[in-house]
Amino acid sequence: MLYKQFIYWRQKWLLPIVVRIVARIVVTICLTAGMLGILGSNAPMSHAQTVFPTSVVNTQTLSTTTRIQNQHATVYRSPDCTCCGGWINHLKTHGFKIKDFRTPDIEAVKQKYNVPDNLTSCHTAIVNGYVIEGHVPAQDIKRLLQEKPNVLGLSVPQMPVGTPGMEMGNHKDPFNVFAFDNKSRVAVFNEYRNR
Repeated sequence: MLYKQFIYWRQKWLLPIVVRIVARIVVTICLTAGMLGILGSNAPMSHAQTVFPTSVVNTQTLSTTTRIQNQHATVYRSPDCTCCGGWINHLKTHGFKIKDFRTPDIEAVKQKYNVPDNLTSCHTAIVNGYVIEGHVPAQDIKRLLQEKPNVLGLSVPQMPVGTPGMEMGNHKDPFNVFAFDNKSRVAVFNEYRNR
């Protein structure tokens, strides 16, 4: 009888307590090891790299100011789009050289460069082999060119107010810059909140 009570007490009370303690120890060790690994690394890590594990990061110290300032962007846009011109001016002020192509069939351009339907915007650009869809801020493009993740490109879907080329006074909508690859995987590359 005493043996049965001991087995019952062990299964009902002791085992769950031991499992909780062991789980907390394992989680603490994993978190500590993970933080030390992140803090001890000199390689930059973007949100996109956590989703795209095959991303390649250039961990060398980069002298990118001259390279990035002389990057060329080929922009495809509708002939009657005015906000695209604002975004082009934004890129020019950040050192990009622009080739501006106006096309009545912008959808064909998006299909050619495999822009996912849910990430489309009003214009599509190609910068150093990457697809840049919509009103992506220049600093995110420069970061993309520095980190060189294994992605197809970046997108700011639709046309959020307050993005480069979509300025309307002090009003600024929160928005995300998304990275996407050729397998339609999408990750947040940068977030703009409470601006």
